[in-house]
Amino acid sequence: QVQLVESGGGLVQAGGSLRLSCAASGRTFSRYTMGWFRQAPGKEREYVAANTWLDTYYAASVKGRFTISRDNAKNTVYLQMNSLKPDDTAVYYCAATLRGLTSSTWYSLGAYDYWGQGTQVTVSS
Repeated sequence: QVQLVESGGGLVQAGGSLRLSCAASGRTFSRYTMGWFRQAPGKEREYVAANTWLDTYYAASVKGRFTISRDNAKNTVYLQMNSLKPDDTAVYYCAATLRGLTSSTWYSLGAYDYWGQGTQVTVSS
């Protein structure tokens, strides 16, 4: 069982930056695929980025602006968000799984077994 706690959300102007953190419990954090998802009001939850043993994936809408990274010693995964746009406004969720995800599966909500409670990101124009 893994517990995930996100932090770092807030209100920022368009063009600004935020760094989200997701702290995970457990002793096998390095084995987990970690993902970030987001859900805007009235919309379905969508994928943002993921970090596996072998690769890193991004949604086209954030590629070049967002960076996912992890510190296994701190059991933490990060999402650095630069050049933020009002369309990035959403609740951001951290997710984890021990499954070996690939380029064809990393973006699927059903592929992840553990979820955080989410952190709100609001980008003003």
